[in-house]
Amino acid sequence: MMGSGGAISNRAFAAVALALVLLLHISTCVAAQQPFKCSSSGTCDAIVDYKLPNATTLTAVANLFNVQNLRSLLGANNFPLNTLSNQTVQANHTLKIPFRCLCTNGTGISNKLPVYKVVPDDGLYHIAAEVFSGLVTYQEIQAVNNISNPNLIEVGQELWIPLPCSCDEVEGQRVVHYGLLVAAGSTVEGIAEQYNTTQDTLLRLNGLANPKDLLAGAIIDVPLRACASSVSNNSLDYPLLVPNGTYIVTATNCVRCNCDAANNWTLQCEPTQIKSSVWPSCPSKQCQGTQSLYLGNSTSSSCNRTTCAYAGYTNQTILTTTALSTCPASDNKSSAMSTHGSWRRNVSFFILVHMLMLCLQI
Repeated sequence: MMGSGGAISNRAFAAVALALVLLLHISTCVAAQQPFKCSSSGTCDAIVDYKLPNATTLTAVANLFNVQNLRSLLGANNFPLNTLSNQTVQANHTLKIPFRCLCTNGTGISNKLPVYKVVPDDGLYHIAAEVFSGLVTYQEIQAVNNISNPNLIEVGQELWIPLPCSCDEVEGQRVVHYGLLVAAGSTVEGIAEQYNTTQDTLLRLNGLANPKDLLAGAIIDVPLRACASSVSNNSLDYPLLVPNGTYIVTATNCVRCNCDAANNWTLQCEPTQIKSSVWPSCPSKQCQGTQSLYLGNSTSSSCNRTTCAYAGYTNQTILTTTALSTCPASDNKSSAMSTHGSWRRNVSFFILVHMLMLCLQI
């Protein structure tokens, strides 16, 4: 009897020890994933990673996150504009979700969206950890929805899901804050290199004291540099921030702008040929003062290049402007050195030939 009791006690002790280890692990993960800092006013565009818990369609994902226009989802993931809405995306695939961010009390969260409607057998933990793949905690959902008892939610109840985000400038520059899902084996240095930022910036934004504190599965704040544009501050889509490797459809569906770092970090815009969501037809996109230069077109003279660039839109029309890129400044010093080197080689060759002729005469 004593031996049996001792075995039970040992098993109980082991179970308690295991529970404590798991609790410690969970608390460590939660502590490492801090809320995104945000001290700005107003709202902005943001992106967050979503790892699909099961196979589904692009339309289903867009509906879950209340993405009003599928083209926004396609652009954030750089999918072709003609991608079908019913295209299947496999389980465990990670999609980038675009949304509007709101800064409140020093923290950034999604601006009243997405809204999730409770279905039978739902619980806050299930919604946070499984439906939204751990992008939020059940405590965060509980807090923003003023739920006193997390175990008491009703079928049909609508819940605001507060996705992490920020609108703050980084190093004095406007950026798009990206909630990156940290993959296993990732390093702070590697993430910084991939997304054109610095290790110190990532550590500071995410409250990490040491690069070794980075945990797989955490959502961290990564500032994405946007391509430079000619969009004026009176445009309805100002500031138009399009990060590298993405595109956006703007001007009531009439214009598509994409950012490619390889193109000198300059925003490239062109007509979409899509029906406008507001106007009977898309307005003319000809640059003023030019004979035949339209949005996205360029003319070249020697190495000078003039492009008809997108400058935004108003309720009445689409704005354009001409952007001039000039030849790179010639390196006079290098040119002079090259000429001088060539002169020295010619003189040496002349002396060599002259000496050879003298030898032959002898």
